[in-house]
Amino acid sequence: MLLQKNGYICRSVKKLEKELIKKLNKMQNKGAVRLFAILLALVCVYQLSFTFVSQSVKNDAEEYAQGDLQKESYYLDSISGETVYNFLGIRKYDYKAVQAREINLGLDLKGGMNVTLEVSLVDMVRSLSNNSSDSTFNAALKLAQQYQENSQEGFIDLFGRAYEEIDPDAKLAANFLTPELKERINFNSSNKDVLEVIKEESDAAINNTFNILRTRIDRFGVAQPNIQMLAQRGRILVELPGVKDKDRVRNLLQSTASLEFWETYENQEVYSYMLEVNEYLKDIQAPEESETEEESESAEEVDAAQEESEDDALSLLDELETAEGDSADVDGSTDMARDFPLFSVLTPNVNNQGQLFPGPVVGFSHYKDTSKVNSFLNMPRVQSMLPRDMLFRWTMDPFDEEGNFYQLVALKVTTRDGSAPLDGGVVTDARQEFGQNQATAEVTMNMNSEGAKTWARMTKNNIGKSIAILLDDYVVSFPTVNTEITGGRSNITGGFSVEEAKDLANMLKSGKMPAKVNIVEEYVVGPSLGEQSINAGMWSFVIAFVLVLIYMLFFYSFHAGAVANFALIANLFFIIGVLASFGAVLTLPGIAGIVLTIGMSVDANVLIYERIQEERRAGKGLKLAIADGYKNALSAIIDGQVTTLLTGIVLYFFGSGPIKGFATTLIIGIIASLFSAIFLTRLVFERFLGKDKKIKFTTKLTSNWLLNAKIKFLEKRKIAYIISGIAIIASIASISTKGLNYGIDFKGGRTYVVAFDDVVEVTDVSKALADEFGTAPEVKTFGSDNQVRITTDFKIDDHSEAIDNQVESLLYEGVMPFLDDVSKDQFIEDYIQSSTKVGPTISDDIRNAAMISIALALIVIFLYVFVRFRNWQYGIGAIAALAHDTIIVVGVFSIFSGLLPFSLEIDQAFIAAILTVLGYSINDTVVVFDRIREYIGLYPKRHVEVNTDNALNSTLRRTFSTSLSTFVVLLAIFIFGGETIRGFSFALLIGVVIGTYSSLFVATPISYDFRHKVVKKIAQTRK
Repeated sequence: MLLQKNGYICRSVKKLEKELIKKLNKMQNKGAVRLFAILLALVCVYQLSFTFVSQSVKNDAEEYAQGDLQKESYYLDSISGETVYNFLGIRKYDYKAVQAREINLGLDLKGGMNVTLEVSLVDMVRSLSNNSSDSTFNAALKLAQQYQENSQEGFIDLFGRAYEEIDPDAKLAANFLTPELKERINFNSSNKDVLEVIKEESDAAINNTFNILRTRIDRFGVAQPNIQMLAQRGRILVELPGVKDKDRVRNLLQSTASLEFWETYENQEVYSYMLEVNEYLKDIQAPEESETEEESESAEEVDAAQEESEDDALSLLDELETAEGDSADVDGSTDMARDFPLFSVLTPNVNNQGQLFPGPVVGFSHYKDTSKVNSFLNMPRVQSMLPRDMLFRWTMDPFDEEGNFYQLVALKVTTRDGSAPLDGGVVTDARQEFGQNQATAEVTMNMNSEGAKTWARMTKNNIGKSIAILLDDYVVSFPTVNTEITGGRSNITGGFSVEEAKDLANMLKSGKMPAKVNIVEEYVVGPSLGEQSINAGMWSFVIAFVLVLIYMLFFYSFHAGAVANFALIANLFFIIGVLASFGAVLTLPGIAGIVLTIGMSVDANVLIYERIQEERRAGKGLKLAIADGYKNALSAIIDGQVTTLLTGIVLYFFGSGPIKGFATTLIIGIIASLFSAIFLTRLVFERFLGKDKKIKFTTKLTSNWLLNAKIKFLEKRKIAYIISGIAIIASIASISTKGLNYGIDFKGGRTYVVAFDDVVEVTDVSKALADEFGTAPEVKTFGSDNQVRITTDFKIDDHSEAIDNQVESLLYEGVMPFLDDVSKDQFIEDYIQSSTKVGPTISDDIRNAAMISIALALIVIFLYVFVRFRNWQYGIGAIAALAHDTIIVVGVFSIFSGLLPFSLEIDQAFIAAILTVLGYSINDTVVVFDRIREYIGLYPKRHVEVNTDNALNSTLRRTFSTSLSTFVVLLAIFIFGGETIRGFSFALLIGVVIGTYSSLFVATPISYDFRHKVVKKIAQTRK
């Protein structure tokens, strides 16, 4: 199947190549290309405009706040619903919408917290069982957990397999004969059927957990949070930019959901109290001097409104409208807040005629005003004015389409201790169904016998009123009771869609199915380190980009070099614009991906320019040389870029977090560079030719560089084999004896980057921490001499909620001798620059994914080369070179680990570097193979060795230019890119050098030997 798919890819590439050649010939479609480029540019400008507008608003907020972060946050909240961008007068966007469309910065650039959560399916399965003390049942759970460490299978399937392995004759149904599951499981149910039911229940638990976390995060007050379900079922990724309170986040994410049922007050019963509260708030906010006549009249109107109910609601509504209308000439918002302090932030629940709506909703507020309403209603004097059994809670979801307004619901306390009369523990089952003769979905809920009794009493006492259902102290629904409900079975209707009914059913079931959530991976970056990363990333980007532009002008003259630079700038613009349109997150590895893409995109221009020069040396005119140069270079360009693209796609699907961001920019960059280099540059040259302008493709200094090289590569291949053999043996020996420095991505553990006020010795810090952790952690200098990285696996298997705080406390106690009167809170907030936690289970998954991604990349590349060149010897040569590059790069990391002043850890970033090296190396190799294939076709009578050497020599200028430009770019990233990606960029630097060497001295000679030596021996053996 993989071969078939790869064959399809190659056929598609060949078809694409033919179409591109057809379009390039005489550029018949110049108008279409120009139109597409203009449209793409306009789309990019439109998408990037949101980032500029958002940044402008933030600058205004900073200027307004003058360094006061709370004031700045208030300013941004206050304009979140106001129009800040009117696009060409066609469409208006408020700040909230603009912010959602801007380019998001990753946590490594912005600071914040990245958490991977795992729903504990072990606890979930136990909660479903009626026989959790059964030895076979518990042994199967334990064995399934062991299987999960080295398997990509789902936990429920592993549990079923373990259960049958322990006791093949045991009936799994015997452990799940509970009232909740009696309709779906009986004693005669097969193990397969039971596992299907457990899967359904686990899926519901996972979806419910996801929805609960999403709601909690939405209310956490973080700008641009991200929560998504990961491919590994049961895992949830949460990204919270800018957060500082790690303990609060951990508690928020790991606390058990609280489901409650409350009786409610009616709006009519609460309204008079709201008027009284409003009057009180007005009085305490009035100035000390005597009230003006106008204020007295307003007070009399409010007093009159208190005497009569619904009629007075209409008068109040009129007054509110009058106050709002006055804002046209005076500061209406100030008048509103002064005369109606409560109702200026809480709109009463009345219709246009001023009549109170029935139900428990007493009003609604914009999300930015909910905290102010809370502060008003929680004032001690206001509390004394309200009935002691009256509580207020906000709805979980907004009720308007724009998602800005939330309803306030009045609850009634009916118990002595003030708790809810019913909680989620009484719910035995809840499911979405379609009611009889109804077009909308409804929710059916069942309770146990104890809950049914209380439920019958509550429904009997509240016929015609509502009962509120709360989750995590927010109202998710408030259905009206039509009749007394006995037996514990209820139908909840309300015009639900299927998805809404499913969500509500899952929330109701959460009470009886407490799916525990564990933090299996955590990554925290402080704002100061994020700012350093931005500066480092931008400097590396600017320096690398400028160096590439200068190199192209130097090597290919001002004429052709300027055209190539135009393509590079356009390529950069398209990359950032497409990233913005996709809503992608820009990370530090993402910036590195952009810089690397720019370095590699030079290759397409170099291939074209070198072919044009060859055509010119063959005696062709400028116009024909340009046309043939583009046509003849196209095959090598497409083959080289597609192989790199394939490795980027593999990296995207098997990477996570920042690595996926790197892959995203790499993929987008490759596609954009193809368009820019092939079509945009051709448009410019066609325009120059139309005006009879002279175009130079080289300078006097570079015109003869490596032009007439006559290196006998195949003759020297045995020397290369010896050199490569020594390097490979040394690498394997070091890996076998010294080993590799695995990062916590692969072995699990915790890492803290701590910045001290003064220079510290790593050995002293390690000894001090050994007393706290029991064993000495790994401590290394990280960047400057006063900054260290501390790695420990202390209690990494402990999933208790307090363990992370305990480890931080021990860390603080250990480094106290190196601090000057610093509190624990100050140490955590100001001195810990970043922290990472990776649990053992997820580290196994990361390691497995890394191995799969490398193996899959090698297989895909081999099949592509094999099908594309229709010769398996080329594939063998390519794979041999890639294996050669991989072993040596890994060996360098093993040999020099601990010897160089920066980290050489084997982590996710290193795997990304290896895959990128593979893509770069195969790019080089494919270009050489393409030229060999061409020479064999042009000169069939020449010996293959001569054709091969000539082909290699003819590509030397291209190899030199591409490798040098890429190396210079990577060197800029290595020097200026910051400590966090230094190991990553070092791997790429080594990989580019080794990859260039292997494409000339390994891939081609091996493919030659297999084709002309091994084949001959096989033929002789058969004779």
